[in-house]
Amino acid sequence: MKPRDIPNLLTILRFFFAPVIVYFLLQRQFGAALILFAVAGFSDGLDGFLAKHYGWQSRLGSLLDPLADKVLLITAMVCLAWLELIPWWLFVAVILRDLVIVAGALTYHFRVEPLEAAPTLISKLNTLVQILLVILVVCDAGPLDLPDSLIQVLIWATLATTILSGVDYVVVWNRLARSKGWRDQRSG
Repeated sequence: MKPRDIPNLLTILRFFFAPVIVYFLLQRQFGAALILFAVAGFSDGLDGFLAKHYGWQSRLGSLLDPLADKVLLITAMVCLAWLELIPWWLFVAVILRDLVIVAGALTYHFRVEPLEAAPTLISKLNTLVQILLVILVVCDAGPLDLPDSLIQVLIWATLATTILSGVDYVVVWNRLARSKGWRDQRSG
């Protein structure tokens, strides 16, 4: 192992956090789930800092890092929906957006050119709102009693940024594909 492998090892470690967080959430051990979620968040920041600061970025890391983040968020959200702490329709909206993005990225990659995907500003905002929602819902279910209105605002903000970011990706990639010469089937 070389020092430049540390960011990727931290990212891989986050994949192992997901099932443990699921266990804690389903056992309603919200404090433990919060602590592990915080450790995962810290490891995400640390691996990003190390990769950028020391020039240890890698193609593998650029693929694994957002995937590890998505696995943590999705597993936490499905647990929260299962426990009826967030509405199922919100979880479905988040999953549908992610499926649209993956389908669009694959289509672009195979029909236009290899895609070097970078998150958009609205997508980063969506991720931030999703993280806040998960943290505050878990806090509310466990150690803190938060106002219901705060959770409701975050639920609706998550839905809004989920829809906006999904539409944004579709519009941007469609425009980019057309500029690269991809024509839809009707126009020949």
